[in-house]
Amino acid sequence: MTSGPLAGQLRTVAVRNSTAAGARPTRTRRRRQVGSRRSNVLTIALLACAAYFFLPLAWLVIASTKSNADLFSTFGLWFSHVNLAENLLDVFTFQDGIYLSWLRNTIVYAVASGVGAAALATAAGYAFAKLYFPGGNGLFAIVMGAIMVPLTALAIPTYLLFAKVGLTDTPWAIILPSLVSPFGVYLMRVYAAGSIPDSLLEAARVDGAGEARIFFSVALRLLAPGFVTVLLFALVATWNNYFLPLIMLSSPQYFPLTVGLAQWQATSSAGSGSQALFSMVITGSLVSIIPLVVAFLFLQRYWQSGLATGGVKQ
Repeated sequence: MTSGPLAGQLRTVAVRNSTAAGARPTRTRRRRQVGSRRSNVLTIALLACAAYFFLPLAWLVIASTKSNADLFSTFGLWFSHVNLAENLLDVFTFQDGIYLSWLRNTIVYAVASGVGAAALATAAGYAFAKLYFPGGNGLFAIVMGAIMVPLTALAIPTYLLFAKVGLTDTPWAIILPSLVSPFGVYLMRVYAAGSIPDSLLEAARVDGAGEARIFFSVALRLLAPGFVTVLLFALVATWNNYFLPLIMLSSPQYFPLTVGLAQWQATSSAGSGSQALFSMVITGSLVSIIPLVVAFLFLQRYWQSGLATGGVKQ
């Protein structure tokens, strides 16, 4: 049996261990309680955000099933008499089916502008990231400054320029301005800097490949996810563009969906009472977002990988 100073030291160590063992669960419980409170707050915040973004879409889906009378006499977030088939028939047959022309115009504008903007942004971003030429940093600074300029501020100068060359009220008045994407150039520069190794380009040059062949045969394949990302951004921006087509176009056969549906809404709000097109405007709006949702779901895997690449230093 141990006694004396050694026994006293052993009892002291035992007391400290028991105190530490008792304090450790207490800190653990406190951390769990703090974590639980934080998760509850985050859960409530996420639910509020989800409701903020989901409720307008839910209202649009529900309202598209109602007639003009039910739109103003029933609760907005609940169904009444389902009139969706009649609304769709009215949308696609009103004014000799001009809605189909607006839908076709929107698809043409969005696809042409998206592919063109993505191609130009990819080439420019690759050049800024991997090719060294005099004035490159100054030009890129100008591109960065262009990101800060709102598109509405450029609409009137663009209209005056296109009116001078006789391109207003033509599809080119929508497609050509949409080919310029400063944010796409910035995104592709960052993406090219992170995804294309300099050693790979040097090896291609040693093998005798020219710069054009290196870009189309080597770099473009590595830049494909970034290309799709810029394509998606440009596609959505052109699809939802309203102000530029409004000032550039005057013939209804060239209208995109945004301007055409706004014309129907203006007709309904004129106060004459002869053409109540509210249900057609709402149903047409629902149909107009379906191609965009399909494109987003199809391209989102490239979009997510495109945003992640370049954010990690290798």
